[in-house]
Amino acid sequence: MNKTIFKAENNVLTVERTFNAAVNLVWKAWTEAELLDQWWAPKPWKSQTKSMDFRTGGQRLYAMVGPNNEEHWGITTYTNIELQKHFSGEDAFSDEDGTINPEFPVAKFDNHFDSESEDTKVTIVTTYASEEHLKQVIEMGMKDGLTNAFKNLDELLNNAQPK
Repeated sequence: MNKTIFKAENNVLTVERTFNAAVNLVWKAWTEAELLDQWWAPKPWKSQTKSMDFRTGGQRLYAMVGPNNEEHWGITTYTNIELQKHFSGEDAFSDEDGTINPEFPVAKFDNHFDSESEDTKVTIVTTYASEEHLKQVIEMGMKDGLTNAFKNLDELLNNAQPK
């Protein structure tokens, strides 16, 4: 089982995780709505993409849907994409129309995908406006949520590969 490494320093969170799949499969799982929705939310939650335009300047509007059908909306704006290498952008809490909720932190992220033989190492560097904002998202359960979502991604990638 792959271990997720979290490093929080000041207002920056770095997350590293290696997946047992080729970079093209891991990249697709992060950049195609149909696949992203299959793993992004920790069970029993689900991710539901309302719209996604994966290009520089494009956005993904999505909801995290809980077991009682409660919805927490988010919007991701993509600012830089280098195919199968990295993508960066901003992620924010929003309403179902994509209006950003100023009560919650905005994350500026850079996701890197490095091919390591038959595996792919994903490094996520996320910067918040302040150390307090980073603490706020950690207290909201982001670490456990991401760890569990990565377990879902492991399952998806294992099922996608030829046996």
